[in-house]
Amino acid sequence: MQEFQSTNDYVASEELMASVNIAMALQKPLLIKGEPGTGKTELARAVAQAMGKELIIWNIKSTTKAQDGLYIYDTIQRLYDGQFGEKGVDDIAQYIKLGKLGEAFDRDEQVVLLIDEIDKADLEFPNDLLWELDRMEFYINETKRTVKAKHRPIVIITSNAEKELPDAFLRRCIFHYIDFPNKELMEQIVKVHFPNVEENLLKAAMDVFYDIRNIHDIRKKPSTSELIDWVNALQLGGIPTATIRSALPFIGVVVKKDEDLELVKKGGLS
Repeated sequence: MQEFQSTNDYVASEELMASVNIAMALQKPLLIKGEPGTGKTELARAVAQAMGKELIIWNIKSTTKAQDGLYIYDTIQRLYDGQFGEKGVDDIAQYIKLGKLGEAFDRDEQVVLLIDEIDKADLEFPNDLLWELDRMEFYINETKRTVKAKHRPIVIITSNAEKELPDAFLRRCIFHYIDFPNKELMEQIVKVHFPNVEENLLKAAMDVFYDIRNIHDIRKKPSTSELIDWVNALQLGGIPTATIRSALPFIGVVVKKDEDLELVKKGGLS
């Protein structure tokens, strides 16, 4: 079986790679949690790239139902077409639109399916979703057609832990929490984006970045993407390394709340 490894654009820990590979081997959904900016959503892109597979993304909203992922019968469009005498109105099939889960089932080749931010939906959604994932097929009442998966998709589900997920759902998933990268891993991540970054600049920026994250009362801890943006800003601005801690140039790239900015400037880094 082909295994997932870090790509040129995504640095994964050994533990994360192992979780992805065991989920694929067991043919179970992989549930990913972690604080914002730890690469949960980008993991699915990396897996698709590494495995040479199409990526299908299902972005979950508060109003999303499991049925939305299967198919939608566009009755309004059919009614509209009927009023204006469009041809083919009697062909219901042309008004059936597969959802993201339906698309994944209907593909001729195995795909990677990202179900992004599942905790935004209502409490019934995860269990309803599992029923469809277990069966790997669904029935379209309007056309009397059964859509059966030709290949079980590689399913990656992300959660920001906004609400608890049902125990029944958790039992059926492989779970992995992406820890925030330590300095060694973070250096590798930044160098993926800026392979020629000056070492002293990167060290100074990372030291300040982690010190900000460690401030006790900080409300929004800066994320990996914000460090990457800050390093880029420092390089573009030609900022001397020695002034990064004292002057905090472009600190608004890293700190995004008034209260946090005040904490930092009041000596939170001393």
